[in-house]
Amino acid sequence: MNHVERFRSVMNFRPVDRLPRWEWAMWWDKTIANWKRQGLPLELNSVFDIAEHLGLDPYQQFWFSTTDDTIDAVQHHVEGIVSNMDDYLRLRPKFFPDHGLAIESMRPWAERQARGEAVVWITLEGYFWFPRTLMGFTKISLAFYDQPELIHQINQDLTDFNLRILDQVEEVCVPTFATIAEDMSYNKGPMISERCFDEFIAPYYRQIVPRLLEKEIIPLVDTDGDVTLMAPWLLREGIRGVLPLERQAGVDGMDLRRAYPDVCLVGHFDKMVMNKGEAAMRAEFERLLPLMRSGGFIPSVDHQTPPHVTLEEYGIYRRLLDEYTGS
Repeated sequence: MNHVERFRSVMNFRPVDRLPRWEWAMWWDKTIANWKRQGLPLELNSVFDIAEHLGLDPYQQFWFSTTDDTIDAVQHHVEGIVSNMDDYLRLRPKFFPDHGLAIESMRPWAERQARGEAVVWITLEGYFWFPRTLMGFTKISLAFYDQPELIHQINQDLTDFNLRILDQVEEVCVPTFATIAEDMSYNKGPMISERCFDEFIAPYYRQIVPRLLEKEIIPLVDTDGDVTLMAPWLLREGIRGVLPLERQAGVDGMDLRRAYPDVCLVGHFDKMVMNKGEAAMRAEFERLLPLMRSGGFIPSVDHQTPPHVTLEEYGIYRRLLDEYTGS
């Protein structure tokens, strides 16, 4: 099987020759800096180049930021700058940049995807992520009750932007899958109530998700922390799955599998065992083995590999990943 066939087959619960081997979040900059001091070739600058060097399956992510026309999506300069509708309307011309250059850069990857050599992944910013970025957590939490018209205005503008992005992207490349960046759960569960989700998030998923499914782009939601309570809300809006299933937040992938047999899952390998030796890492893979065998799951570090994990330790993880994802 090629990489695209393998990814699609896993996400559709069909048999595969082996599971994909990749990192959904790559590595912290501090991790990379440490690894270069430990022998990682200095000329490897892109995380995708590092992934290839480490023997991971090739993919390319394109993140379409609402505030920055680069792929980095560094948004700290806008956090909390909106308090009311006047602020938003005044600042709105600074948002929703032109991503034409990034989209044009997808062409070589579209060709690789067409040959089955690499998976193309796009990320759209979501309907908790973007207003929370603009307002900060406290203000958005109050705005759900005090300024509902502001949240709806932001999210309809975001939907229009995301749909324009899809129009442009599809002229160049139909990605294999898409994530909607939300980060709307934390270690105790959702940061938003189901009622607020239904009022402020779901109507906009209903405009975006069918468009993705129409093009056979697999829609996943990226939300950290414990997504367990939120999973059925997402699934009923057509989302196929979630990542990264963080163990430190108490997520149990097999509980999710039993409750929602068709949910697609990515991540779930506890990053906190990666510096504890081969036995601990092997035990973590053993924990994940029933989930791997259930289909619809790609094991990966449950968030970026932390800086205290050495290059040698990561090498052990990679060897075990090959072993446990083998045919």
